[in-house]
Amino acid sequence: MSDPGEQTATLGIVVGAILAVVGIAAYVLSEFASATALIPTIFGAIIAILGTIGRTENRERLAVYGIGLFAALGVLGSLRAVPDIVALATGDAVDSVVAPVTQGVMIVFCLVLVGGVVRYVGATR
Repeated sequence: MSDPGEQTATLGIVVGAILAVVGIAAYVLSEFASATALIPTIFGAIIAILGTIGRTENRERLAVYGIGLFAALGVLGSLRAVPDIVALATGDAVDSVVAPVTQGVMIVFCLVLVGGVVRYVGATR
């Protein structure tokens, strides 16, 4: 598995599955109170589907760029939780623990994907 596109596509499948599980767990932990807890699941499913498509050699580039787009949107959309994440890390109280933890996990995994896409672009240029 030395092909950078295949590696990035596989990374997309794995991270997409992780994000899907994180979103479902957040929804359950929030006692089914907010459907927005499922946002990581939606992003994860789209990223995993793009990763599956990206394993096809003739669709690799478009799929990897799509993974990069959704990963970047995932990071940007979750950045609003940074103050709550900092508050949790310093021991301050926040309204909900589930939301900032979920968004923090989404930031980390989406940044990993962005790094994979950047590595792919560098390897194919």
